[in-house]
Amino acid sequence: VQLVESGGGLVQPGGSLRLSCVASGFIFSGYVMSWYRQAPGKEREPVSHVTSAGGSAIYPDSVKGRFTTSRDNAKNTVYLQMNNLKPEDTAVYYCNARGLRTFWGQGTQVTVSS
Repeated sequence: VQLVESGGGLVQPGGSLRLSCVASGFIFSGYVMSWYRQAPGKEREPVSHVTSAGGSAIYPDSVKGRFTTSRDNAKNTVYLQMNNLKPEDTAVYYCNARGLRTFWGQGTQVTVSS
């Protein structure tokens, strides 16, 4: 089983990034896919989830209206589109799969700084 995140990096405030998470080793379409993030010195927090049918939710009020999530079951991939990024969005972003079992990716660093 693998969840491989990509798309993180350094971006200026107001910029955008799209994170991707490619899954393998399990039946992707049967799992709810989520994004979490963990900022330095803080607990890991949920950011979003998307169901197999495509229903989605964004959790933190601080990112609503700026972040969206989607999935492509044919590509075993879940995305997190992040717009108008702010320094407080700086964190390691993790992909999570939840179903019969729970799997985590290794994380990708997002740094928002001028």
